[in-house]
Amino acid sequence: MTLLLDGQKINGKSLKVTANLRIESGDLSGQTSNTDSAHKGFKPKALTVSLLIPYRDRQHLVEVMRLAEATASGGQLKTYRVVNDTAEAFGVRQVMFSDTITAREDDSLAAWRVQFTLTERLSNPERVETRRPYKDLQQQGGTGDSVAAPSGEPDAPELSGFERILKRVDDYVGPIS
Repeated sequence: MTLLLDGQKINGKSLKVTANLRIESGDLSGQTSNTDSAHKGFKPKALTVSLLIPYRDRQHLVEVMRLAEATASGGQLKTYRVVNDTAEAFGVRQVMFSDTITAREDDSLAAWRVQFTLTERLSNPERVETRRPYKDLQQQGGTGDSVAAPSGEPDAPELSGFERILKRVDDYVGPIS
């Protein structure tokens, strides 16, 4: 089994990749014994990678750490294109390092047991969700008199350029009636 991140092979022995898909649901039973639940969506898939790196191949561990600590422009963690049979079977194409990376010394072998998690980026459910049109929100109205500002207010202070832009956006999104 091999694992490639942006074409770079993750070197080590006994490489194992475990894929996880978390399906969120909420209990709708209240105080009863009903088994109804609400589907809350699919969370990003995760690949848990474990491997053994002998002490003599120290550079392989250094390479894994370099990949984990890499950042893209803007300081975000780098997103990698993944090539692995398990990832392909789960439909995972892009990942980034998440949670923790552990390297512990093996009790009987002169090697590190390395484990880390890769979380899916730009998943298919995420892409579908961004393409789905949002329903227009309906304006809610109250049943009382509207409150008006007193007419004797002094002139509003002059706004900075950024504040003027924010005011235009605010007026566009929620115009005063």
